[in-house]
Amino acid sequence: MSNFEYLLSPINKIKGVGKKTLSSFNKKKIFTIFDLLWHLPISRIETAEDTEIDDLQVGKNYNIKVIPIKYNFPRIRNLPNKVLCEKNGVKLDCIFFNSYEGYIKKLLPLNEEIIIHGKANNFRNKFQFVNPTAKKTNNLNIINEDSRYSISDGLTLNKYNQVINSVFQNLPDLEEWLPKEVSSLFDNVSWKECIIKIHSEEITKIRNTKYFKRLVFDEIFANFLLSSDIRNKIKKIKKKNKILDFKYQNKIISSLKFKLTTDQITSLKNINKDMESKQKMFRLLQGDVGSGKTIVSVIAALNAIKAGYQVAIMAPTEILAIQHYNFILENFNTFCNPEILTGKTEYKKRKNILNDLLNNKIDILIGTHSLFQERISYFNLGLIIIDEQHKFGVNQRKKLSDKGGKDCDVLVMSATPIPRTMMMTIYGDMDISLIKSKPKNRKPIKTYSKNETKINEVINFIKSEILKRNQVFWVCPLIKESKKIDHQSATEKYKNLSKIFKDRVDIVHGAMSKEEKDKVLNKFNDREIDILVSTTVIEVGIDFPNANVIVIENSNKYGLSQLHQLRGRVGRGNKESSCILMFKAGLSENARKRITILKNTNDGFKIAEEDLKIRGYGDILGFKQSGLKKYNLADPIQHEDLFNIAEKEIKKIEKNNIKINNFNKLIKLYDKVAVINETI
Repeated sequence: MSNFEYLLSPINKIKGVGKKTLSSFNKKKIFTIFDLLWHLPISRIETAEDTEIDDLQVGKNYNIKVIPIKYNFPRIRNLPNKVLCEKNGVKLDCIFFNSYEGYIKKLLPLNEEIIIHGKANNFRNKFQFVNPTAKKTNNLNIINEDSRYSISDGLTLNKYNQVINSVFQNLPDLEEWLPKEVSSLFDNVSWKECIIKIHSEEITKIRNTKYFKRLVFDEIFANFLLSSDIRNKIKKIKKKNKILDFKYQNKIISSLKFKLTTDQITSLKNINKDMESKQKMFRLLQGDVGSGKTIVSVIAALNAIKAGYQVAIMAPTEILAIQHYNFILENFNTFCNPEILTGKTEYKKRKNILNDLLNNKIDILIGTHSLFQERISYFNLGLIIIDEQHKFGVNQRKKLSDKGGKDCDVLVMSATPIPRTMMMTIYGDMDISLIKSKPKNRKPIKTYSKNETKINEVINFIKSEILKRNQVFWVCPLIKESKKIDHQSATEKYKNLSKIFKDRVDIVHGAMSKEEKDKVLNKFNDREIDILVSTTVIEVGIDFPNANVIVIENSNKYGLSQLHQLRGRVGRGNKESSCILMFKAGLSENARKRITILKNTNDGFKIAEEDLKIRGYGDILGFKQSGLKKYNLADPIQHEDLFNIAEKEIKKIEKNNIKINNFNKLIKLYDKVAVINETI
């Protein structure tokens, strides 16, 4: 067995791991030796150095060398067993409850020097340790019992430590996989040294050391290698290049009532270059809410149609699909023949649409995820545009790409701003275009915070906005009142506002059927109502240019990114817009910080970064959906410098055409190879 294969061996290859122990490890998702190594200690018991018995302090943990000199095993039931120990002529007792004589004799053999560990107590002027752990002074354990692990039922800490110590005593030296110049950044410490260190030291104490940072970098590098491999395999998919007509494109742009921003123009150039290429496009168009991603995607769609291809646009919600359809129909009907397919489309019309689609009578089909069902066939699908509600993983992205065949390009749009380091991790398999600047006619949303005691001021402000023919979103966290949670419910707020604004108010929430929600949203869109009370169902997938005020109840209960997404539901037109953050008295420090950040900036990327600093990245940005595993140690915010180094190394590898296979051991160790095999 090679050194590398040892780490990937099943856990039951370790001496002492039988069926029962194996089952306990498996419950913790520990299946291989490498899994065990990445099951890191949750804490370490802080202990004082070996000291004299007379110097012990009650309540403090100690490792202390003693010699057991006498057993006391009372025959009276419920009395504890006792072992008298001494050090330099001074005595102490080791007290054992619910322990057998055989176990105690094996743990503390008489007249042998033993290291005991435990908390010092004092009883009748004599120090004692209750149920201490112990080991011989000549014990060769690399990891001692001070490391504490999360263990499942059926597995004792002693047994766990025995197993992991067995692993460390047999841990092989691995051939270095990092480039020399990178390894030197960490003083050339080996992976083996680092993994031992992280098990034997408190993580908080070594977080800034070369050992910790080396392991962090390995995680990042493994992820980036995976993304690079997927990206390269996608680029190897050859397609028929599209012949674009740029005079035609300029005609489209000239028909617009506004000028494109620099970011929009740059993004469009990147998309055009991809479509003209013989390599399949797999591009993310990333932008903040209201940055103008949609118009860039529509122009790209019209370019593809002019080149002789069909386009499919998938929206996250039916109402947004309708809005996309109406937008294209109203502004670009001379350039294309759009059609919409939703769950509400009648059978006869659906049948006609599918027939027209197959016969190339429809060049843009707009809808939800149903556009990619097996029964739908296209004449010549050349571009898929996905306006995503949730992030698609690498598997899903590949399936969507396959729908159009090898000649079909894929453009994914995301309105969730995330820091660059997170972007590299989640979307590393895609080329990325960023739109940060907002259209010139878009005014910044003014954000205010109001204590709920000032509700009358808010109501009067709403009245004045309605008189100006503006519309209002009023967001509440819950559908119904909860006795446990002190939030204003949406239903109660709807009742209260109806008393003031009569039939100009309606409500939408997640418990309603799709038909019911669409009916209310259409009423709002047609301006039959002025105020829409809702839960967070409006966070994504809704675009109403006439709505320029949003009130968010209990804003302190939301994360920054979610508040920003909600705020982005207004400010879509050229009017001044307002966001009012309502809160109760007694804000926590973090809640106050979130509200202050939101009031000070409209930059979604800055907000996302601050949100991550406050909450940590966790799974809030789609790690589960991305197909890339959550990091054990790496943090995209704290370790930005290491992410940047990893990115530079990947660029070197790609530029010099270095084979990713050279790093297969690293990729396999970090359990990424399965993702590669599943996706490509």
